[in-house]
Formats: sequence, structure tokens, C-alpha cells
Amino acid sequence: MSVRRLPTNPSLDHLKYQAKDLIRDHAARECAVAQRLREFHPRFQNLDDAEIFELPLKLSDAQLAIARESGFASWARLKRHIEKPMLTDRLDLPHHERIKDATFRRAVDMVDAGDAEGLRRYLREHPELVHQHIAFEGWNYFHNPTLLEFVAGNPVRHETLPKNIVEVARVIMDAGAERDKSALNKTLELVATGRVARECGVQLRLLDLLCERGADPNSAIHGAGLHGEAEAVDTLLGLGARTTLAIAAALGRSDEFRRLLSGSGSDERHLAMSVAAGCGRVELMRMLLDVGEDPNRYNPVGGHSHTTPLHQAAAIGNLDMVRLLVERGARVEMKDILWHGTPADWARHEKSKSICERRSLAPIMDFDCGSERVSDASILVGRWLFGSVPKQP
Repeated sequence: MSVRRLPTNPSLDHLKYQAKDLIRDHAARECAVAQRLREFHPRFQNLDDAEIFELPLKLSDAQLAIARESGFASWARLKRHIEKPMLTDRLDLPHHERIKDATFRRAVDMVDAGDAEGLRRYLREHPELVHQHIAFEGWNYFHNPTLLEFVAGNPVRHETLPKNIVEVARVIMDAGAERDKSALNKTLELVATGRVARECGVQLRLLDLLCERGADPNSAIHGAGLHGEAEAVDTLLGLGARTTLAIAAALGRSDEFRRLLSGSGSDERHLAMSVAAGCGRVELMRMLLDVGEDPNRYNPVGGHSHTTPLHQAAAIGNLDMVRLLVERGARVEMKDILWHGTPADWARHEKSKSICERRSLAPIMDFDCGSERVSDASILVGRWLFGSVPKQP
């Protein structure tokens, strides 16, 4: 789940009220609260909704969840950021402009300039830089990166990467970064899921290099699938990544999906449902629903977890997926966790004209604005699409 961005002038009092609201909604057993606690409070990780609601939620718990949801490690860190802000705490600045360590900042500048030889000399003078981490707050990924992770261009700091970024990455790894397997894997995932590396034509070469130096292709393949990076998925498979249920869904491999589904666990099916919705794999979604998967669960942590499958289907404007999910009980009034939008709001935001604006498509979905008889599923679709429900006879 993306972090909740703080407003320009955040109010600590308002955040305190949010923590109290979280306690209230936890007592009311709201599923969105369970999802937030599962993702942002370590005590609630890997618990299902019922287990989360059975545990007590103290004010300190709620404040910790609110802080982490905003990209801060603790309530105390969030409080300090609001009460004593510094220039480098400005969350609107690109990450390289928020680096306080001047020596590290200089190395990042060389990465961004594509100065491979200058960086090689600089790292000989400062060998500790390849193992150093930089702490960023107000972010839920790229919050503690090493120098190597800056080569991915993800998150976007500039709209381009140097043409020789592969050589720059090789320089950093030659200086010792390749001994840090965690940094290799994190860089691999950033490259596999980042649009800038793809748009600059360096994504696949970076993936090859990172895996050649020891990165695990399995660490990045689900992220690539969830972000629709098809070429990255194919490349990672060629580099030794396993085909999982979610990856079979991303690639639309029906036979392989059916085979893997028979022996899959709940977590695998949950992730595959998110992928199938986002990639428009209607028949694969049908298989998941047939084995009992719930269309109203929020997607799993790491898989667009602030949304439901119906939000994902609405965003891509897939009418067949929308119809299937609604017919199987997907609730059209459910709101995403970050922006509190319904699937209809998501469709409008993504300008899915095939869903939101083309009333001529209504009969395709067994819904006719002038009809006197409609199915239950169509009533839900009508409420979602047009904001009203036709009268039943």
C-alpha cells in the first residue's frame, strides 16, 4: 500500500483524531481497518480480519499504525517531523535533494550524471559508501536504500537515466555492493517495476547484470507481474525465476494456471486474484471464484493492497471482468483505503470510457436504463455506473 501523503501543513491534532477514529473503527470491525493494521503494525502482520478484531487496540498501537501509514518509523518520528521540520524533511523534494550526508550525495550526483570513471575513483576513496544506507521518511518503499538502488530511477527522481547506467551499476557492484544480496534484490525489484528504466531501454540489461551478480530473479517477478511489466517478467523467467500461480495469471497461461491452482494455498490464490483483476484475465478470475475466493477481500500486502479486485477491473475498463465480479457478489460501494474512492470513482479517474461514459454499452451488461426487468447483478452494476437503480416491477 502506498503511504498516505501528509498535507503541506500537517496538524498533529488531526492525526491524533485519526488514531482515535482507528480505534473506533476497529471496535466496529471495519475490514478496511484490519487491512491497514495488517500492513502497518507489526503485531497484526499475517493475521486474518477476525484475529485482528479479537486483539485489543490501544492508543499507542493506533498512533504507531498512523505513523507508519504516513511513512514514519514511529509516532515520535512523525511528531518531530511536524513540530521541528528541517529542509531535508520536505517530502515534496526528490530523494537526492533530501540526502543530508554530503559525501553520499556526491556519489548519487555522479550516478545521475553517468560519470562512471569519476564514481569509480570516488568509491576507491570512500569504499564505505557502497554499504551505507540512507534513511528517508514519508515513504513506504525506498525508505532505506543503498547507493546501488539509485540506479533504478524508481521512485522517479528524473524522467531519464544516463545512457551508460548499466556501466554505472557495474562500477558500484565492482566496489563491493554485490556482496549485499538484500541490496541486489531490492535493486532488481525497483528496476523490474520501474517505468523509467523501461522507457530508457535499459531495464532488461540491468536485470541481466543484477542476476549475473547474484540477485534472485524470484525476488522481483511478482512485483513485475503486478505492475504489468511483461518483458521484465519474461526476462526474469529466462533468468531462472519460478512460474507461480500469480505469474501464470499475469501471462494468461490458462493450462499452467489450472495445474498450479489445484495445489495452491490461500495466499497464492489471493495474490493471483489481484493479478488476474489488474491484467484482465477473466477466465482465470472465474476459476478463482469457482474455488471460493472472496471478491470483496482487499488485495494482499504487496499487491495493490489498498484496493479490491473490482477497483482494479474498473481502472482498466474491463467490462467482462466487472460483470463477472459483480455477478459473484463484489460490492460496488466498497472504497479504497487511500483515497476513499469506489470502483466507479476509479473508472472515472482512469477515464475508462467503456464503463463510465458509454451508456450504449449498458445492454451488453444485461442492464437497460429503460427496462422494467433487470437481474440482481445488473442492479448493482446500474448503481455503480449511473448512480441510480431502476425500479423493479
